[in-house]
Amino acid sequence: MNRHLASVVSASVAVTALAGCAPASAVALPELSGDVFVHDPAYVRHADGGASYVYSTGNGQIADGNIQIRRSDDDGSWEYVGEVWQQKPAWLAEAVPGVENLWAPELYEHDGTWYLYYAASTFGSNHSAIGLATNSTLDPDDPAYEWVDRGQVIASTAADDVNAIDPAIVEDADGTPWMAFGSFWGGLKLVRLQWPSGLRADAAEPISLADRGLVENAIEAPYVVHRDGWFYLFASRGFCCRGVDSTYEVIVGRSRTVDGPYLDRDGASLLEDGGTVVLTTDGDRVGPGGQSVSGDVLAFHWYDAAADGVATLGLEPLEWRDGWPVAGVDGAAG
Repeated sequence: MNRHLASVVSASVAVTALAGCAPASAVALPELSGDVFVHDPAYVRHADGGASYVYSTGNGQIADGNIQIRRSDDDGSWEYVGEVWQQKPAWLAEAVPGVENLWAPELYEHDGTWYLYYAASTFGSNHSAIGLATNSTLDPDDPAYEWVDRGQVIASTAADDVNAIDPAIVEDADGTPWMAFGSFWGGLKLVRLQWPSGLRADAAEPISLADRGLVENAIEAPYVVHRDGWFYLFASRGFCCRGVDSTYEVIVGRSRTVDGPYLDRDGASLLEDGGTVVLTTDGDRVGPGGQSVSGDVLAFHWYDAAADGVATLGLEPLEWRDGWPVAGVDGAAG
């Protein structure tokens, strides 16, 4: 969203534990303030032991629609600190004709290198591409800071039953990297990558993770967390980008292996429209989704019904109860 809107918007962050259910280690988060006009946040909590960062979807009116960067020293007060580039990589114009904003970034650190994955597309189309850039730091003030374009990871066209947007990275138990991605067309997918390039592994083909089986297959924004021997697949179900009419909600399933099958708490498969709700509309906080996870904190955007539906950053502590994530006091019952 436009960072020149009003300078301060407060986002409610619930940190009070449900009586008798919360672990003692629940993360405490302050109320959010500053520049929190964010869509699709890639959140990294206390990167390199210092500040926290949110990289997010660009705005076509600012720096050629490039990925935006915000920083906070306390996870409460956020400041806008620029964009990844002032101009998009040249190859994107041919790969995705008409592309304006770069969308839905993902940040992943491996062996001292930060990998920035991002999506290029146009709204309502699956003529899309996922690109990659690398850096040694997330801090724009660091003298070594420079995002180096590494090109295309995967692409899709109208002829494909897949949409190459919304990337998210996870390593399996052997340290092999995988990228979850997808939106609507064909549901959510997973493809094997390789280190140190961070690009698609040779001959690797996407496999299916989640699908609603509906005419409007409204599921997107996968994010996979490896924890205590389980892989947790978070996803955004419903429709985003409609302001107060948005129907986004965050769901989850889990699997013992990175490639699934992912089942929800009731045993329903995410390949058959399953999914346990983690976060949904609550009062003025409409349509939460576009999520990422860092340090047992769930980051997401939501549409503020008290501010004409502006997209706003949200942070909730993730509690883990009986092997399932619960987001603050607004999550599903433990």
